[in-house]
Amino acid sequence: MGVSQRHLQEDHPLSEPVTPVTDHTEEPSTAAPVEPGGSGPRVLVVIPTYNEADNIEIIVTRLRAAVPDAHVLVADDNSPDGTGRVADALAASDDHVHVLHRRGKEGLGAAYLAGFGWGLDRGYDVLVEMDADGSHQPEQLPRLLAALADGADMVKGSRWIRGGTVVNWPLSRKILSRGGNLWTQLCLGVPLKDATGGYNAFHARTLRGIGLEDVASAGYCFQVDLAWRALKSGFDVREVPITFVERERGDSKMSRAIVVEALLRTTLWGVGHRAAQLRELSQRRRATAEVGARR
Repeated sequence: MGVSQRHLQEDHPLSEPVTPVTDHTEEPSTAAPVEPGGSGPRVLVVIPTYNEADNIEIIVTRLRAAVPDAHVLVADDNSPDGTGRVADALAASDDHVHVLHRRGKEGLGAAYLAGFGWGLDRGYDVLVEMDADGSHQPEQLPRLLAALADGADMVKGSRWIRGGTVVNWPLSRKILSRGGNLWTQLCLGVPLKDATGGYNAFHARTLRGIGLEDVASAGYCFQVDLAWRALKSGFDVREVPITFVERERGDSKMSRAIVVEALLRTTLWGVGHRAAQLRELSQRRRATAEVGARR
């Protein structure tokens, strides 16, 4: 049987097919468009969750207070701690909160892709990535939205530009983050201080223009992937300073496997990027030499 737009099972072409669940399905073609909350753009904040029952109500409440017109999509990966049920309760009492129940833990990138697809199908103008653990301050979201309104196509909340900072991180974590961003700059030549940061806002047209259907990165290198795609596609990507606060409740999702995936993928992307640059340079030199020989 059908259910409201706020409670549904994932069913989007960007993800693998899902076995229908009778009381949690909704056909994408029948989804009603979102009604504008005012004269500004329709904003959807996607919050992926896995075992965030202690955090999700807090972060949603703060977000709704900070940007009242924004809608929230909790993309829950079938959390065993009941995060999905907490999100359902929030959605039942607030028509700006929606829940996407996914079949299991498939990685941060997969959750965001599903959330983006959900939002794009429903006509949102701006889509935002936000962590559930409070590390991304909802009160700073207006900074990202203001930069979009000022002409940016994608905005990254940055820990490492002037005015940005981190709170409660050990030195080892700072070195890891700084080092990862430096490696990304060297490999890919991106002009970003915090390419790995996950507090991001996009115009819908930007997401449609960067080839989401080809994104395969699952972990935190997903953030690098999106920023690099946007830059290569000619979009205006800007950074605004944020205060990143380490989570106070629950367990971090960072792991050695995530770090290794990010390092390997960034290195492979960098090798391909630099090889393409060398081929282009060689072709230009060959063309110049041929022109000179004909004179």
